Amino acid sequence: MSNQWEIPAIATAGELAGWFLLSAGELEWFADLKGLGYKKNIAGLRHYRYRISSKRSGDIRLIEAPKPRLKKLQRQIHTGILQKIPPHPAAHGFLRARSIRTFVAPHVGRRVVLRMDLRDFFASIAAARIRAFFRTAGYPESVANLLGGICTNAAPRDIWSAPPLDINPRQIPDARALYARPHLPQGAPTSPALANLCLYRADCRLAGLAKSAEAEYTRYADDLAFSGGDAFERCVERFSTHVAAILFEEGFSVHHRKTRIMRQGVRQHLAGLVSNRCMNVARSDFDRLKATLTNCVRLGPASQNHSEHPAFREHLDGRVAFLETINPARGKRLRAVFDRIQWA
Repeated sequence: MSNQWEIPAIATAGELAGWFLLSAGELEWFADLKGLGYKKNIAGLRHYRYRISSKRSGDIRLIEAPKPRLKKLQRQIHTGILQKIPPHPAAHGFLRARSIRTFVAPHVGRRVVLRMDLRDFFASIAAARIRAFFRTAGYPESVANLLGGICTNAAPRDIWSAPPLDINPRQIPDARALYARPHLPQGAPTSPALANLCLYRADCRLAGLAKSAEAEYTRYADDLAFSGGDAFERCVERFSTHVAAILFEEGFSVHHRKTRIMRQGVRQHLAGLVSNRCMNVARSDFDRLKATLTNCVRLGPASQNHSEHPAFREHLDGRVAFLETINPARGKRLRAVFDRIQWA
């Protein structure tokens, strides 16, 4: 077992079952190394619920939500193992004390900002890579395989038989093949941390490449950002090609339509925040939220809950709180409007 991290020493499958307070049979059922949940069209054998939707880019998103018992095991892995292993310093997504704000901060006021996006982020991380990670953490192969099985999934083919109406049917064969391979499921509590840890080598290579070009590098999940001054601006097009090559070698592909080279003369934006001179929310987002809050005061909050959000008050409160962290002055003004809303 690795001496670097204070993770539990688990030497056998029996010890892993004991750690989970499961029987050996229950552990094998949850890990599903034989893929019964994928092969058998029996709802009781499946540990996930599925929801297909369309991304703004037009691509397909599959949310794989673990059922309560499996989710409990995944949370135990997250708390007991994954949280004790540090990711690369460039990673800012899904981490305590890091956020969109810390992701964007190194790129504020830079001469040029390069934004790149990974395609099919979670689905691109195969189960074999997850098992290899747990072996690297020091667990024997039998234990690593079971941990990997609990944290990965292969989506059954029949879930695509009745997709939503807004899904392009020509995209379904590729999506079905992608998600049929055991992968990190988007929706499991272990997936964000495992994704960060599995990208450690890629983050090291990209940080080194950025340093050689006198640039800064940060990553928030599948969003990559690089920025620099004159030296970086002179080589930024060639630099983006090198980034794509490194990511390809690491098993990922770049969503080239989303790649943006943003110089000072245009709005530089990352993860929904503007970074030209100071960090700020886009004016359109501020105006939209202000209009929603104002109409809540005038017409009542029910009139503005167009999406029928079950916790609309908390939803708006969170949006205002986020703005307060980014731009306290603007956030204070919107907080005053929010406080005037009459909630039933």
